[in-house]
Amino acid sequence: MLKTTIVAAFMMTPLAAQAQASPVTYRCTDTDGKRYYGNTIPMKCVGHVVEQLNAQGLVVRRIDPEGEEKAREAKAASAAKAKEEEAATREESRRNRALLATYTSERDIDDARTRALQDNHSAVREVETKIDTLKKRRAGYDKELEFYQDKKGNTKPPAKLLEDIDSVSVDLKVQEELLAVKKKEVDNINAKYDQDKKRYLQLTRQSR
Repeated sequence: MLKTTIVAAFMMTPLAAQAQASPVTYRCTDTDGKRYYGNTIPMKCVGHVVEQLNAQGLVVRRIDPEGEEKAREAKAASAAKAKEEEAATREESRRNRALLATYTSERDIDDARTRALQDNHSAVREVETKIDTLKKRRAGYDKELEFYQDKKGNTKPPAKLLEDIDSVSVDLKVQEELLAVKKKEVDNINAKYDQDKKRYLQLTRQSR
């Protein structure tokens, strides 16, 4: 038994020695065509394609910094996209649950649309009333301004009157812009409830 063990150890010794005598070699070629070798990757090889050679001098691996960087970027982009898709799926699921919790029938959606449109109509009427009031005030200021005109059309109105005219002009512009926004909201309201009804029908049909 002892003899067999000694023989086996003797046979393995050359293999171990050969392995130690044949370290991994790295090789690269720079932009000028010059080659560099080393048991570790030479500093001159940084940024260049590196070839790993075996004991027979054959290439067993290629290390491409640019390719590996592109692979890392592609992997990171893929992970980011998967994360975004997962977040979008969770958000869609949350919105679907909220929709089903809000409405119990198509009639509920139609009633909600009607209330939203009525609220918008009331807001529009309120803004239109303010605009009418401001226009009347502005007309009064303009008439008062005529009082200070002389026969040649020159005016010397009080500073307070000019301030009031500027103020009412600014307020009028703000209200007219708000009116345009409120009128445009009608399309947004209808689009919202059209989408809600479409999704509601899809979800309820799937659950049947």
